Amino acid sequence: MMQSKYFRTCLGIIALLLIIYLGSKVSFLFNPIVSMVKMLIVPVAMAGFFYYLLRPIVDYLERQKIKRAIGVLMIYFVFAGLIVIFGIVVWPTLKEQIENFIKNAPFLVEDLQEQINQLQQNPYWSRLIPTETELSSSLADYVNQIISWVTNSINNLIAVVSNVVIIIATIPIILYYMLKEGSKLPPRLLTFLPRQYKKDGKEALNDIDKALSNFIVGKVILNLLLCVLMYIGFLIIGLPYSLLLTVISFFLNFIPYIGAIVATIPVVIVGFIESPSIAIWSVVIIIVAQQVQDNILTPVIFGKQLEIHPLTAVIVILLGGDFYGLLGILLAIPAYMIVKILVVRIYEVFLAEKVEEA
Repeated sequence: MMQSKYFRTCLGIIALLLIIYLGSKVSFLFNPIVSMVKMLIVPVAMAGFFYYLLRPIVDYLERQKIKRAIGVLMIYFVFAGLIVIFGIVVWPTLKEQIENFIKNAPFLVEDLQEQINQLQQNPYWSRLIPTETELSSSLADYVNQIISWVTNSINNLIAVVSNVVIIIATIPIILYYMLKEGSKLPPRLLTFLPRQYKKDGKEALNDIDKALSNFIVGKVILNLLLCVLMYIGFLIIGLPYSLLLTVISFFLNFIPYIGAIVATIPVVIVGFIESPSIAIWSVVIIIVAQQVQDNILTPVIFGKQLEIHPLTAVIVILLGGDFYGLLGILLAIPAYMIVKILVVRIYEVFLAEKVEEA
């Protein structure tokens, strides 16, 4: 009986649970490790994001007989030049819109209420729009909910980004060594695996690397193209703060599915304050741009490589937000992709044949 497979499995599970229980009793020993992980997760995640964006350029320069270290420094100089160009060409307009928005913010609610009052005077719209008291109460509730969600997300993000100066200083350093020596990491990780599993481990690491690269690069390209379409449309209809709203939409659209909805809200509000017709045209532009992205651009850029069901993505995002706030939402899909690849590979190696035989 002591040699039976069932008994050994049960004994292993009990030992694992006992280790977890004993570990929870001495959790103070792991506090320094947890603190270090929390401190490094943001700069490492940001460096990893830029790593996948810039690695194809570094690889191309290396094929042109340029050493990786020199290639990385060249990219840094080009990036600095792009920042200067942004500061000269784009920033003045963006800064002006930000200042105007901050200056006019106290009057935006009054303008919004005035537009609603005008609609209530219309016989058709007055049937659809609640009375002023009900509407004011509803608006207050919605605004409080939005402020509460934004505040909680910002607080969670600030808790992670506890030292902005250190993070800003460490990202270029981490990114430099990632770009310079990133290819050396997979072989080092494979040294921890038994010889018979090295091939499967190498394939799993390649699948993870390919999936993350396609997801990050594709997402950036899609967001840029989407925002270009939106910005052109906003300029055509004369939407106020068009550049500012487009920049906000660019960052919010990195949040899968939910981000597109959240990014639409400020656009509609600003458009409605200008006039109801501007708000309607703004929604039309966003819908058209989203359809172009989903039906034309996404199949070309991603193809069938991003096989994540929308319902699964929403559940993963909600779980990520519950565990780690805004940062968890942003990292949820990449983390899910990594876990999915590992689980599928482990199943194929250890369980697939046994399940088929049964």
